[in-house]
Amino acid sequence: MGAPKYVLLSYDEGAESTGEHGYEETWALCEDAADLFADPPPPARGTYELLGCAPEGDLRTALARARADGSAPLGLLTLETLGRTGGGEGEWRLEDVRVVGDRPCARDLSLRDVTVEGRQSDDNLYDYPQRPPLSPGHRVLGADGQPWGSCRDLAHVQEDRPELLEPPLRLLGCTPRGALRAALDGGEEDLGHVKVVRVDSSGRPVQPAAEGELRAWIPSARGPGLVDLTLDPWSERPPLAAREVWDLWGEGRPSEPNRWAGCDAEGRRSWLDTALANHTHDTPDRPPDTTYHLDGSHITDAPGFFCALGEAVNGPAGYFGRGLDALNDCLRGRWGATPPFTLVWHDAAVARACIDVTPHTGRRPPTFEELLAFLAERHVDVRLS
Repeated sequence: MGAPKYVLLSYDEGAESTGEHGYEETWALCEDAADLFADPPPPARGTYELLGCAPEGDLRTALARARADGSAPLGLLTLETLGRTGGGEGEWRLEDVRVVGDRPCARDLSLRDVTVEGRQSDDNLYDYPQRPPLSPGHRVLGADGQPWGSCRDLAHVQEDRPELLEPPLRLLGCTPRGALRAALDGGEEDLGHVKVVRVDSSGRPVQPAAEGELRAWIPSARGPGLVDLTLDPWSERPPLAAREVWDLWGEGRPSEPNRWAGCDAEGRRSWLDTALANHTHDTPDRPPDTTYHLDGSHITDAPGFFCALGEAVNGPAGYFGRGLDALNDCLRGRWGATPPFTLVWHDAAVARACIDVTPHTGRRPPTFEELLAFLAERHVDVRLS
């Protein structure tokens, strides 16, 4: 058997109920896994109707184009829900909106029912904008708050979407142990609930990979005494980018800096997830006024900045935030460094040239200048070199 990449841990409901982690017995060592990695499907687009709409500005222009061409792009659309006195009581957004048609409003022929397609924004606090009693409806706004008219209500057109069927996870070349070995020998059909953990060549856990129910097994072609197990995962599968990252950690925690540099942006985000999973709080923070050196030679995007910052503070494969909210938490202490401190940013010109330099609205990575301002506000003296 080759060096195992994965370990199966049993799940003990009694252990979980007593406050333990729940997974305690090693049930199998596995050489590899198939159909483990999968990126989540793109956010679903929905069809909506702006009922009783009086379009203005870009919405009116897009509507005219849609009548001529069948559909027209509009961008980010915001509905500001109005209270009974006409004041705003909350906002709800659709992203990547396209106008696909319109018809006369049955209740008021001077208005239109406008049909649009779009994706709900992750920033929405609720799934659907509920119009309060006696409300006149919603203001329709553009990305920067420009007026696009009004509508009396919003309708979500329900569509039948085929359910995406994912293949089961196959664990290959497994050496069963303990209760799992006994269950297989006894011909039991209920094999149990397990957690799959990626391990390095020494058997040290790298990161949880999946959780689910074992439902079948066959003898493995990888060698006598080995089995291939089939697992129905209950958890989300690791993203495709995690495969490359876990291979970089395959011989243990990287001891050289910048092992993440060859990854693309998604790979760097997975690197940050793995670095966080392997961060320990055993080492106290270094004292304030310490100077840290940030290697900026590979900071070509925002995830690269956080990869490099983690290594500047906590050494190779270190972690010190993966976004501004997480960085803000780290700067409060117990993550390796406490402000005030000095950060010498070497080769800062790389990031200045590569990271988006134009602030805009919506959820997005911070720009180079915004990173500098964020750190300065939190008493980090950044010196560019």
